[in-house]
Amino acid sequence: MELEPQESTPSRDVPGAGNRSRIYPWVVFALILGLMMSDYMSRQVLSSVFPVLKAEWHLSDSQLAGLTSVVALTVGVLALPISLVADRWGRVRSVVVMAGMWSVATILCAAAGNYAQLFGARFLIGFGEAAYASVGMAVILGVFSPRLHASLSGSVIGAGFLGSVVGVALGGILADRLGWRGAFVIMAAFGLCLVVLFRILVNEQRLARHAADQQIPGTRDPGNGRAPISSLFTNASLTCAYVGAGMQFFVAGVLLAWLPSYFNRYHDMAAADAGLAASAFVLLIGAGTVLCGVAADRIGRRRPERRWSAAIAYGAISMVCLMIGFQLDNGPAQLTLIGIGAFFCSGFTGATTAVVASLTHPSIQASAFGVGTLANNVFGLALGPLVVGLMSDRLGLLGALQWVPLASVLSIVVLVLGVRLYPGGLRKLASVALKTSGETSEAPADALVSPA
Repeated sequence: MELEPQESTPSRDVPGAGNRSRIYPWVVFALILGLMMSDYMSRQVLSSVFPVLKAEWHLSDSQLAGLTSVVALTVGVLALPISLVADRWGRVRSVVVMAGMWSVATILCAAAGNYAQLFGARFLIGFGEAAYASVGMAVILGVFSPRLHASLSGSVIGAGFLGSVVGVALGGILADRLGWRGAFVIMAAFGLCLVVLFRILVNEQRLARHAADQQIPGTRDPGNGRAPISSLFTNASLTCAYVGAGMQFFVAGVLLAWLPSYFNRYHDMAAADAGLAASAFVLLIGAGTVLCGVAADRIGRRRPERRWSAAIAYGAISMVCLMIGFQLDNGPAQLTLIGIGAFFCSGFTGATTAVVASLTHPSIQASAFGVGTLANNVFGLALGPLVVGLMSDRLGLLGALQWVPLASVLSIVVLVLGVRLYPGGLRKLASVALKTSGETSEAPADALVSPA
């Protein structure tokens, strides 16, 4: 599949529209992906130093899990309100402020002298990262054709997992050579450099001109109207997409947080080696997120509802492989099954994000993705590591991991319900779009929804 912005077309509403640079959207895309990497590097470098912190500060697994979950929980709680502010205050300025904040907070992690100080610095990282995924996603999807939305969404989330790979792998190496504090400083420096570059190259005016070029021929222009925020919570199919994706993130969040410790404890690896081993599996998660998103776009090209089916299939494959893999003895068969499970465990992301985009009005898409971030973190990235940490103190880490794949069962049930409600969700969006534009005439739902 060729990832290419839609051919530019002149717009009567924006002076000078048409003949836009075909490179600029990809510059924006690259910077958003780079900052997404920085986001997860700052977040996940902690996992690589879990063994060091556990020994140095005599921490329990539940305390270590708290350092991970506080970031995800803060992201989840603040994602929607900050996304609402970003939709009004300006997405470019919001990205700059957020990325600057999480980078500075990462430096504060390096300066922490005890558990409480590190916990506070991790909270500030979550505050800075809270709405970045939703706002960054809205920036990218605004300058590319809807036919690429699942691929692009998967790539953004995949960049997060790639950042996790770098954070875990490089963090373990840096911790060995510079100490765990030096690992945090290096991650922060990378983020600050990207913030400066983004501020220089991206502005709201250029984004608006390129967004105008993505108006699809034959569809209605949403105009300057703003849809009510309540429409994000009254669409049953949209709610299923949020909840189903969030529950599946439970699995991905656990693997991100606990794989280094799993290899350290059950495969007798040193902290640095365990971080490198875990990073290979996190890389599989990232690759699966991107490639499964591309596949979902191809599957749903003519029938968008098939993106739901793709998300369901990915979750089922991951569940079966991980469930069997964590039951087997150490060996190639076990690692192969865990690797396949890791590859598919976040494959749903591109498909469900494209579904969310297809069910929400453009004026509130950053807010829509903010609700998705809330669900992903509360149901998944925050809850997963914390639950496994608590279970690990009682059952051992391996015993806890053996129960984790069952979270996919709930996710699959919710996503199946969502696809059944999808036609009604499209009709509800059509009604919202008509009211927002001030029109009273009837129009078919597919005239108001971007095509796949």
